[in-house]
Amino acid sequence: MSISDPRSFLYQPGLLDPDGALRVTRDALKACDDGELYLQYSASESFGFDDGRLKMADYSTASGFGLRGVSGEMTGFSHANDLSEGAIRRAAETLQLLDPAKGQAAPPPRKNNRHLYTDGNPLDLVPFAKKVALCQQIDAAARARDPRVAQVSVSLAGSWSVIEIVRADGFVATDIRPLVRLNVSIVTEENGRRETGTYGFGGRKLYDDLFDEAAWNHAIDEALAQSLTNLRSVDAPAGEMTVLLGPGWPGVLLHEAVGHGLEGDFNRKGTSAFSGKIGQRVAAPGVTVVDDGSMADRRGSLSIDDEGTPTQENILIEDGILKGYMQDRLNARLMGVAPTGNGRRQSYAHAPMPRMTNTFMRGGNDDPAELLSRVKDGIFAKSFGGGQVDIVSGKFVFSCTEAYRVKNGKLGDPIKGATLIGDGPTSLTKIIGIGNDMALDEGIGVCGKGGQSVPAGVGQPTTLVSALTVGGTAG
Repeated sequence: MSISDPRSFLYQPGLLDPDGALRVTRDALKACDDGELYLQYSASESFGFDDGRLKMADYSTASGFGLRGVSGEMTGFSHANDLSEGAIRRAAETLQLLDPAKGQAAPPPRKNNRHLYTDGNPLDLVPFAKKVALCQQIDAAARARDPRVAQVSVSLAGSWSVIEIVRADGFVATDIRPLVRLNVSIVTEENGRRETGTYGFGGRKLYDDLFDEAAWNHAIDEALAQSLTNLRSVDAPAGEMTVLLGPGWPGVLLHEAVGHGLEGDFNRKGTSAFSGKIGQRVAAPGVTVVDDGSMADRRGSLSIDDEGTPTQENILIEDGILKGYMQDRLNARLMGVAPTGNGRRQSYAHAPMPRMTNTFMRGGNDDPAELLSRVKDGIFAKSFGGGQVDIVSGKFVFSCTEAYRVKNGKLGDPIKGATLIGDGPTSLTKIIGIGNDMALDEGIGVCGKGGQSVPAGVGQPTTLVSALTVGGTAG
């Protein structure tokens, strides 16, 4: 293998070769129902530009393997940062603690030659100086926009990962994954008051889009507009009221409040609010929720998941009826259904579990302006920050980073300190309007579960909810 072959980052002469990887995997998993050897090399970099100067520049590489054996409901998992046949054989000793499989071995994933993103390495294609210069250029342009700009922060990040999945049945699959992201944060100040606005974008692509002048100028405009809007904000009201959710990124509320509850492991164990409800109405008519990891270049997309299963469009809720869950191989097998391409892991040092990819609500037929006109007394939530969710109950608390008071169908003052409080299953039944403007987020999502973080995508149309509890600070 030559250096032009990305697999040469995984296989080094004298340490590990493809035949050796297959041989040691067969030996390690011969008494298991399922499992795999997961090999990974990754390189990542990040730049932080703050207060007009470069504050941080980081570059790192990592490589290693994760060896997993599955027998019944039991899983054995070992990992190391040593890509050698000897290290894998030592790790395999852990799997001897598993009870021998009693059933037939699980079949391999279906083969897939689809590539949803480039194999190119974004880190190598743009010189260091040019990346720093971009941050500098964005900083200068943002400060020149408005005299009220007090602080500008720019972050640029990229990664490139080569993974290979080797199974005891001879199945081998390789994926090469780029990921880039640009974030702009602007603090404005007026009459002693300071407020922040942020905007970011990215995806599984090279740096080209991030260096496009129109794209990063749009990021500045959006961050500045949010910051200036928040300078005019008044205290948020409190109480139960009608809430209009904006398109795109506000889908993060759907992701957290509903999406996690539709993952296979919680439902197999009966701990989700959606457990045992396949075929039942769980949302208002017209509500269709989809998870689709097969969308080109999207941040949450994967050509194959981290078990080798090709990703696909999974309709979770259709016209308000629960249709299915997101599955990895283990939970799918134990629930008697097919894997859905949602087995994901943070890195070689983590075992896979059912995770979302790009999760969104499909658009409806309503005009967003007409939905606004239907709000007699409520708020319009355009953008969200952080939130907390309880998977079992679906209860959530989300903070709004940009929101407005709405009275008699008209946008009023921007509001600060607004939080949305409710539970996912109930909220789904209170949706009374679905806009025709479905949009995906700009490529900034990170999803956490079980101590693991993975990139994810969200989206939705403008959505009208008849009642949510708004936590505010207005007296």
